[in-house]
Amino acid sequence: MQSEPETVCNVAISFDRCKITSVTCSCGNKDIFYCAHVVALSLYRIRKPDQVKLHLPISETLFQMNRDQLQKFVQYLITVHHTEVLPTAQKLADEILSQNSEINQVHGAPDPTAGASIDDENCWHLDEEQVQEQVKLFLSQGGYHGSGKQLNLLFAKVREMLKMRDSNGARMLTLITEQFMADPRLSLWRQQGTAMTDKYRQLWDELGALWMCIVLNPHCKLEQKASWLKQLKKWNSVDVCPWEDGNHGNELPNLTNALPQGANANQENMGQCKSLEYQHLPAHKFLEEGESYLTLAVEVALIGLGQQRIMPDGLYAQEKVCRNEEQLISKLQEIELDDTLVKIFRKQAVFLLEAGPYSGLGEVVHRESVPMHTFAKYLFTSLLPHDAELAYKTALRAMRLLVLESTAPSGDMSRPHHIASVVPNRYPRWFTLSHIESQQCELASTMLTAAKGDVRRLETVLESIQKNIHSSSHIFKLAQDAFKIATLMDSLPDITLLKVSLELGLQ
Repeated sequence: MQSEPETVCNVAISFDRCKITSVTCSCGNKDIFYCAHVVALSLYRIRKPDQVKLHLPISETLFQMNRDQLQKFVQYLITVHHTEVLPTAQKLADEILSQNSEINQVHGAPDPTAGASIDDENCWHLDEEQVQEQVKLFLSQGGYHGSGKQLNLLFAKVREMLKMRDSNGARMLTLITEQFMADPRLSLWRQQGTAMTDKYRQLWDELGALWMCIVLNPHCKLEQKASWLKQLKKWNSVDVCPWEDGNHGNELPNLTNALPQGANANQENMGQCKSLEYQHLPAHKFLEEGESYLTLAVEVALIGLGQQRIMPDGLYAQEKVCRNEEQLISKLQEIELDDTLVKIFRKQAVFLLEAGPYSGLGEVVHRESVPMHTFAKYLFTSLLPHDAELAYKTALRAMRLLVLESTAPSGDMSRPHHIASVVPNRYPRWFTLSHIESQQCELASTMLTAAKGDVRRLETVLESIQKNIHSSSHIFKLAQDAFKIATLMDSLPDITLLKVSLELGLQ
């Protein structure tokens, strides 16, 4: 501002192998990020390297001086800064003249201008105290004054560091996590038996996601992983550490805020990414010919989506299951499928159908296994133009919703060793069940649309609907969908689809 007087700041920056390893500035501004003066000097050094004189390390310069020059150098240095350095200079002089002093037991002397050894670790300067203070301040504001936004900016900074393979990423996340663990509200909520706010929980989710990125980093050393594991176990053992599945089962669900709103909260930001173009970058170290980072990423995503997993207990965790699945599928939908990727889809679909208990699309799944409707609909539409038989096989397998079906008998009561298995059937609290059933209905409707004109497939889809869909409102919706598809204006009515519509309507 013009009204502000111009100030002169003394700035010092230390470099080591193209990294800023320490900074000092007389402005006194305290922040996580470098002050404007440090940034200005860095830019000046980058843009005008010839204007910044390069000196040899001071130890080399001193080595070139004779005794008289060295004495003159020291006395002038003390004279210019006598109030600051005279006590230190006298103390050092006494120690050097003493035969038994500790300083005389060390060969040579330190040189702050010489830089580190080539084998020494080096990392960007990070003001740890300021990171802790800022996070503590943001948490104390409890979501007001844009504090949640500020914390998300810090998380974004950690992601940026991880992307650049900067070791400060893990350091910074450790400092942030420690402040989250020290938040006094955690113990207050625990004592009162109340649930934390959804916004606050989302911040904890981001913490967990970032730690996952760190511990899965293939470039870090085993001793680092061991150290992080020890630290994570230590935090996990603290009483106030929140559970991923909510407030230890005590919270009362607010069903008015449940899905589908929750599932679309982060959108049988996304828009900003649509302009991205995904390309195949060759991964030379991998064995299979034609593999790239993109094919590997897509395959890992398909494996993750197809894993069999038990539905968690709490409302928030159940919403999170749906939200994460839809976010990942949304990312996959941005990628244009070429021949290489179609091969990956076919390979994974076959594998998931034939696999054992690890697959959510296997022949046998747990009654409370997370349904595969959303994932199967995406697989179906992706595979349909390339392998219709496999597409239908996958979608039909995914139609089941076992949690709504009656359970099998619990063993022979006449045999004593079967007594242990006779327990009351716990009807699980699936807070997102209405959302799941609507996804099941969507999958069925997608298959009906695609099967128009194919009598055999329409009959198969009808059987699947009659067997697996338990909601009368969804069956009625499918009857309406079938009627609309059968009587589209641009073609003659599809008699088989009309029969499907009639049978579903009657049911």
